[in-house]
Amino acid sequence: MLKRYRPSRRGRTPADAADLLRLADGLAHATSRLEDVFWEKQLAERLQRLIADGEEDALNQALDAASESEAGETYNVLADAIEAACEIQQIERDGVSWDVLLFAAPALAWSRWQIGGGHLPDAQLQNLRVQLGAHVFSRIAKIALTDYLFSPDQLPRGYIPTAELTQALGDAAFSRETLRLDADQLPETRQFLSDTRYLLGAVVVPSGAAVFRWQEEDGNRDEALKQWRQQGGAALQPVLAGAAYELLLPGAYHAAWRDADRASRAYSLRATVAYLVLTLNLEPKHFQASIAPFAGRELEEYRVGFCKLGDDQVLHGIIWPLLDGEDETSDCAGEIEQLLVEIGIGDVRIHERDFPLDYCDDCGTPLYPNADGELLHPEIPEETDHGDAAPRQLH
Repeated sequence: MLKRYRPSRRGRTPADAADLLRLADGLAHATSRLEDVFWEKQLAERLQRLIADGEEDALNQALDAASESEAGETYNVLADAIEAACEIQQIERDGVSWDVLLFAAPALAWSRWQIGGGHLPDAQLQNLRVQLGAHVFSRIAKIALTDYLFSPDQLPRGYIPTAELTQALGDAAFSRETLRLDADQLPETRQFLSDTRYLLGAVVVPSGAAVFRWQEEDGNRDEALKQWRQQGGAALQPVLAGAAYELLLPGAYHAAWRDADRASRAYSLRATVAYLVLTLNLEPKHFQASIAPFAGRELEEYRVGFCKLGDDQVLHGIIWPLLDGEDETSDCAGEIEQLLVEIGIGDVRIHERDFPLDYCDDCGTPLYPNADGELLHPEIPEETDHGDAAPRQLH
């Protein structure tokens, strides 16, 4: 079991944060690989000490300070270093040095009912471990998994808990055990039409050795993804029964998380149309989609409202959040429009003006635009064609 995180009380947070910022700035402005190595070593050692001391506040304060500076590269360097310090560890066993990597294997899913998740039985975990070892990780890798399929709400909150999970899974990999979690300590999963599920684990290899199958001479990343989708998908079927799902390539925890966030936007869009087609027994050409930017102090997201062609009432909607590197100059609306056209939506409207981030006062559901630029609560059909209650909200 994972220990409960308790924040440090050393009281050096501002000084620690300033020191991290100094080291990250040095690395960001290094002019040679030799200087890179110097700063990387200093920064990594300082981060290891702060993580061991549970200094979550120092890490966040350093990131906040870096984000407010004009040197954007310093923030990127610091964020990458903190993530690496949490998801990668070096340990020694019997005089041998080993690398530990926390990984995530995301699955995008949608269902008109409930998307599965939660506890995974031992037989299913063993099957998943075999498929990961055969198709994703190197031949010499040791693999440990948690016994849980996580929703986004249940992933570790904070850098220190993430580092503790890495350590616990690394220890489990050496004993070839499963890391068993107390489900009562995890938040309850909110249900959406389209959502992501995460299988978490750690892979352990001798220091400097290949971690992934595609790092080996006869390995191939595309083939690894193909086989994982086929074999790993079959292994996950029992817990995702009743849902359509697509597996993404497993990878380092933070990178896999970001890849899933990005991929989930288009997936959710396609899932919404598929749901409406099945529910209302209409082809995509009979629907209209309205795209609009929504902003607070700055642009934060796009929302897409779906109506029947020629009808003003919003049936459903999705949120397309802006991710790292995207802002008002990014052509997100064009990307969404292209996807909707490919799906076959009959009419696509793009509103140019910014809308406020409005939500329903009663239930908190986001309000979505129709073709006239009205923000409306989605009125979900009362029943599906099978007579079951439809989901009330979309991711």
